[in-house]
Amino acid sequence: MSRRSLPPEEQSALSAVTVPGVTYGPTRAILLRIAGALTALIATVGLVYLDRNGYRDVTETPLSLADCFYYATVTLSTTGYGDITPYTPSARMINGLVITPLRVIFLIVLIGTTLEVLTERSRQAFKINRWSKKVRGHTVVIGFGTKGRSAVAALLGDGVEPSSIVVVDTDATMLSEATALGVVTVHGSATRSDILRLANVPRAASIIVAANRDDTAVLATLSARELAPKAKIIAAVREADNVHSVRQSGADQVVVSSETAGRLLGIATTAPTIVQMMADLLTPDAGFAIAERDVEPREVGGSPRHLSDIVLGVVRNDILYRVDEPAVDAIENGDRLLYIRNAD
Repeated sequence: MSRRSLPPEEQSALSAVTVPGVTYGPTRAILLRIAGALTALIATVGLVYLDRNGYRDVTETPLSLADCFYYATVTLSTTGYGDITPYTPSARMINGLVITPLRVIFLIVLIGTTLEVLTERSRQAFKINRWSKKVRGHTVVIGFGTKGRSAVAALLGDGVEPSSIVVVDTDATMLSEATALGVVTVHGSATRSDILRLANVPRAASIIVAANRDDTAVLATLSARELAPKAKIIAAVREADNVHSVRQSGADQVVVSSETAGRLLGIATTAPTIVQMMADLLTPDAGFAIAERDVEPREVGGSPRHLSDIVLGVVRNDILYRVDEPAVDAIENGDRLLYIRNAD
């Protein structure tokens, strides 16, 4: 299928969206095609040899195994010199019903590379269309630099399926690294609504804005909020002065990367073990980790301070309360607990 035969929206998706799938290396692909061609050839040689009495040679001698191999090669390659021909009804029937399909298979294997190129766009379009209709409640990560890569690693460490993560970036090299993790990627600027639609932002549950520039973060947040009014948007900025702008653009939470790193650096000079513990808590796949869970029925009515888990806070009606605040002395139905779990 040519590019012009595809609708404009599918052309845009094909050039921007990459859905991970099972792929084979060039060596394996070549070996598979050679194996297919040899299988068709050997099957043809065996059929001709078993029915060799039904073939006539211009030399008027019985067919040997070498003659059968020669006939199979010239037949499958559609050369057909005519020096060996089937003349009995059974031989002709086998040629028509069995050897002819093998000839078609043999030719398909030989031109498999060309067919693969012709059908790749249609196959990719079908894969993207199927993914687009199926995905919902996913997480979109805008930017796959240091912050975006760490965000994806944290999501995967928390057990999020790679297929439910979409990475948007303008750097093809970064997207190749993201694709290797099994996530879906979209190539383009997240400040454009059409690119965000390709990432299915309107149906996303959460959006992480990890752009390298604060002005890009503001524009990307504004575009994402317009398309997904109910999604949770978490944005990162370098400077604290830009927090207000990002919040005004629609971010639910804003992380100031420079200040956070600066505080950790300052603490490390006097209490390095605190920084080690913070790093441990922020690593979801080893040691201790900060997590959030639903309240269990047996815990309702009790104090969060008396649970076996180390509870840091209680989330009630989307508001976070510290564990020592009077408002959450008793756990209620619908609360969520922010606690420390053992990741091991």
